[in-house]
Amino acid sequence: MSSPNNARLAVDIGGTFTDIALERGDALATAKVLTTPRQPEQAVLDGIAKLLEETATQPAEVGLIIHGTTLATNAIIERKGAKTALLVTEGLRDSLEMAYENRFEQYDIGIDRPDPLVPRYLRWPLRERLSAQGEALLPLDEASVEALLPRIEAEGIESLAIGLIHSYANPAHEERVAAILRAAHPDLPITLSSEVCPEIREYERQSTACANAYIQPLMARYLTELEAALRARGFACPFLLMTSGGGLTGFETAVRFPIRLVESGPAGGAVLASRIAAECGLDALLSFDMGGTTAKICLIDEATPLTSRAFEVDRVYRFKKGSGLPLRIPCIEMVEIGAGGGSIAALDALGRVVVGPESAGAEPGPACYGRGGSAPTVSDADLTLGRLDPDDFAGGSMTLDPAAAAACIDTDVGQGLGLETPLAAFAISEMVDEAMANAARVHAIEWGKDIARRAMVAFGGAAPIHAARLAEKLGIDHVVVPTGAGVGSAIGFLRAAIAYEVVRSRYLRLADFDAALANALMAEMRAEAAAIVEPAAGGAPLVETRTASMRYLGQGHEIEVALPARALLQDDGDALQALFDETYSRHYGRRIPGLDIEILSWTLTLSTETPAPQVTRAPDGTAPPPAPLGERQLFDSQSASFGAVPVYRREALSPGTCVAGPALIVEPQTTTVVGPSFEARLNDLGYIVMTRR
Repeated sequence: MSSPNNARLAVDIGGTFTDIALERGDALATAKVLTTPRQPEQAVLDGIAKLLEETATQPAEVGLIIHGTTLATNAIIERKGAKTALLVTEGLRDSLEMAYENRFEQYDIGIDRPDPLVPRYLRWPLRERLSAQGEALLPLDEASVEALLPRIEAEGIESLAIGLIHSYANPAHEERVAAILRAAHPDLPITLSSEVCPEIREYERQSTACANAYIQPLMARYLTELEAALRARGFACPFLLMTSGGGLTGFETAVRFPIRLVESGPAGGAVLASRIAAECGLDALLSFDMGGTTAKICLIDEATPLTSRAFEVDRVYRFKKGSGLPLRIPCIEMVEIGAGGGSIAALDALGRVVVGPESAGAEPGPACYGRGGSAPTVSDADLTLGRLDPDDFAGGSMTLDPAAAAACIDTDVGQGLGLETPLAAFAISEMVDEAMANAARVHAIEWGKDIARRAMVAFGGAAPIHAARLAEKLGIDHVVVPTGAGVGSAIGFLRAAIAYEVVRSRYLRLADFDAALANALMAEMRAEAAAIVEPAAGGAPLVETRTASMRYLGQGHEIEVALPARALLQDDGDALQALFDETYSRHYGRRIPGLDIEILSWTLTLSTETPAPQVTRAPDGTAPPPAPLGERQLFDSQSASFGAVPVYRREALSPGTCVAGPALIVEPQTTTVVGPSFEARLNDLGYIVMTRR
């Protein structure tokens, strides 16, 4: 007998659409509604109400709600956060603008950098100084703190960040400053760099603290109001948030550290892709997530995505590391580009077709939506090329306007190039596909990975439409389109573990290894993680993983080395040396004998267990497809003309069914375009597997 509240609900807010997935036992129902940018919670509530009505589910039957959102990212990019002040150590107020003191674009004499979230006049110095070991070289002058109290009100400060030098080694000064400020302004949100990013490297730590403070009032207000609205509608279940690191965290932690929610939606997609890699026995995978606003590409090896502790947002130069605002948060490593269904196409000064990063979004949306959009987009091109059904889009909730799509493509692209409308639409499609292929190539090269030997998993509303052509460009032979691909990130939320990562910078050389210091630090970190994970886990078994950021003495950068999840012994120095040597050799193909090794930071992650999925197998034999739903005129690039291709309903196909391209496989939230060089076959899980012939 099933539990009365065994349903689980996941919601992902995107730039164009808000996706909802409801899972109950083995049954999965999905919905897609337009995002409401001015009131994002409205789309969430409307989408949930729609899905509950369709499935005859009552709010009391929902046992868990998981939420991911782009609000944090958008607030930073669009500069719509709170007016924020930053308190710094005297003499160090310009670290945010000095940044790395490098030129990420060497030959651009007019190089641009992202403006700091906190301008110089709001960066206020305090008299104090700590050493790198956390010793007070200059005690905190509390009078310098109290002197700033009138300025907070006079400047209309809405949030405040504290980023004192070396506070990662000793948070006492930051904590005392916060206590003084809270006594005078109890309602003022305050972010301590020693809490949000207790790591070395002052610029990244201050940048992360400023970003957290900048979005905290907005995110706290949004999350609090959304939770209250859900409670008012009868939802009494836990409310968890997806983090950029691929884990779930509780409501209170999300309100306190909203910076960890940056890129939460794409992280859910990477979790889904990792699960599919395990289910299908794929050792090397390229995750391709294309929605209405952006495309996200992630490399997954042995069912585990690449992860990092560094992330950049609001890059001034596409693909240029160092041109954005750095955030030191746990994140899944991926590349994200402005190449979604709503990405706007135009001709540049040289008469070339360019697509994105500007997007039509949900308001007004592409021209074919009939909501006031006038610029041609990728969705307009896909509709013109016959890839979309104008009468059955987004589960039938919208009717598209082919005439409006063709008109704007002809006006803005076709006439300037002297091309007929279909060829102009194909040019838009080819350019967006090439932009995504180039981003994937660059990302793989940066990580020393091979693209061609990988399989691809495609999800998001637009990815199955473009996956076959992208695979051709990258030399990929196998493409997997999972069940519910149109709302893949939301489904990924349902597969994520409840997890929290804690990091601390404590310098230690292996030549002087101190096991007692390391164990005391790890115990403190585990207690912090447990306080966040255990309440949300509800008694579920927990898994602990530990890593250390290590490097050879004198190097400028470190690598992450996995540590045993146990108390360290005093004679474990040799074991840590061996672990470092093995990891370093795997990265660089060699090691350097005779050099001491230093540990800069320690990381501990506590998470719930994720059951290993059963590996599926390909069905025996090949079954012919059922009678097609009908035919549609699809543009063929080789003949530069339209031809009739069969259209199949995905739900009408059974495991083993083989569909030869060219063909279209339609479902409520997306369409899979089976290219002429591919054939598609359903595996035992109902996933579409396209294989190049």
